[in-house]
Amino acid sequence: MAIRKKKAQISVYLDPEVMTMLADYAARRNQSQSLVAEAAIASFLSPDAADRAEAALAKRLDQIDRRMMRMDRDVGIAVETLAVFIRFWLATTPTLPEPAAQAARAKAGERYDAFVTALGRRLAKGPNLRQEIPEDVSSSTGGTER
Repeated sequence: MAIRKKKAQISVYLDPEVMTMLADYAARRNQSQSLVAEAAIASFLSPDAADRAEAALAKRLDQIDRRMMRMDRDVGIAVETLAVFIRFWLATTPTLPEPAAQAARAKAGERYDAFVTALGRRLAKGPNLRQEIPEDVSSSTGGTER
């Protein structure tokens, strides 16, 4: 028969919020508050606690890095798309004489409203343009044409 060591008893003062959290956690786990507190203290004092915290932080930073890389790619696509459109528009749009320019400005408002409506439908429905463009598009083409 194994001899069981008697546990030492301590008194600890907890903030009411911490005490409530301890009681709630213990109740959810159907464990005593003493057992939960002992496990928490053991985890806090464990020599690998810092390693676990560092690993969790590294994982989170990796996730943030991947998101930042996707955002950088998406912004690059948006900038290049805008540049291609502006070049095309400038190259194909002749200047108009004043009476025709006034009519074109009036029609532009209608066309812009139709554009915004179509954009809203596409954003709501998907897929997004960035989903249609392969991740390795810049490396496979050797750069962008201008």
